[in-house]
Amino acid sequence: MESDGRPLVLVAAVALVDVDGRVLIARRPEGKSMAGLWEFPGGKVEAGETPEAALIRELAEELSINVHESCLAPLTFASHGYENFHLLMPLFVCRRWNGEVRPLEGQELAWVRPLRLRDYPMPPADIPLVPMLRDLL
Repeated sequence: MESDGRPLVLVAAVALVDVDGRVLIARRPEGKSMAGLWEFPGGKVEAGETPEAALIRELAEELSINVHESCLAPLTFASHGYENFHLLMPLFVCRRWNGEVRPLEGQELAWVRPLRLRDYPMPPADIPLVPMLRDLL
């Protein structure tokens, strides 16, 4: 299959699951693309970085928690064509971390039961991940 000219962007995301089986989602702050939508925490994978290393870095920077790579279990991925790029996003599940989850970048956080995730507007790439999480949890 030929490329359509859009760059491929690799973003790693995680479903943090607390002891009550709730999943953490974060609301994109004003000023960012897709502001106001809810998403799974994570971020861009930098050159020379693995998706797991990107998540460990992003979770420390954004949520003030430390995660060990052994606690990140791959679940599924999203492949979605946006107007200016194509997103490839592996989704991991994590049930263990060190520290207390705190928003460090002004984002709003919510711990949500899997069956309620559809109540939160999400970017198009995140939406197909919700049924996979519901089935797992």
